[in-house]
Amino acid sequence: MPEQNQVADDTLPNVDEEQFRPLDMQVLLDAARSIHKPRVLMLYGSLRERSYSRLVTEEAARILRRLGAEVRIFNPSGLPLPDSTSADHPKVRELRDLSIWSEAQVWCSPERHGSMTGVMKAQIDWLPLSMGGVRPTQGRTLAVMQVSGGSQSFNAVNQLRILGRWMRMVTIPNQSSVAKAFAEFDEAGRMKPSSYYNRIVDVMEELMKFTLLLRDRSNYLTDRYSERVESAEEVAKRVNQRSI
Repeated sequence: MPEQNQVADDTLPNVDEEQFRPLDMQVLLDAARSIHKPRVLMLYGSLRERSYSRLVTEEAARILRRLGAEVRIFNPSGLPLPDSTSADHPKVRELRDLSIWSEAQVWCSPERHGSMTGVMKAQIDWLPLSMGGVRPTQGRTLAVMQVSGGSQSFNAVNQLRILGRWMRMVTIPNQSSVAKAFAEFDEAGRMKPSSYYNRIVDVMEELMKFTLLLRDRSNYLTDRYSERVESAEEVAKRVNQRSI
């Protein structure tokens, strides 16, 4: 057992010193600020004519636009099942291009059989972790919402959170779950005043705040030591091959 006054051994023999970098406080705290409107992509998980996940998404889009965002809503109608065709399909290209364009995303799914819908999952499954050296989701902020036909539940939003983490997104703490969604909208498809509506305002406010804080730092925040080491090793292999 080490003596109380013994100096700790803080050497890091397994670290690549060239790739292990001190934190850059200027990038973290004083990054140049973008002046364009935050770009938000919104996905919903139902193809019904009166889709409550779409109606919730449209309400959230109105709030985001009022808060200063540029919003695009992807219509999943016509999107093929994952792996049923190539990524050159027009709807797949549209979805992927929108994801790359976005700085933030909102995912809203109905809860069906205690889970998100297949329509919702298909959209996320068409977004790869990497695409030609570009990551369509990494570093983007994410808000998750769900609608239910019965009592309030959180199964879908919990699953969406797992997917957001897997897609290397920054999922904000707040979320929305609208119970008995059929009772929350008028005939014109507008949401009635309620605590559910107020929570959606909360979530969109929080998404905008996180997006504005992080969007100019996302590349630095997602820059990883392990990937720097791997990239350096790949470069070394290519150089060595050319020299043989």
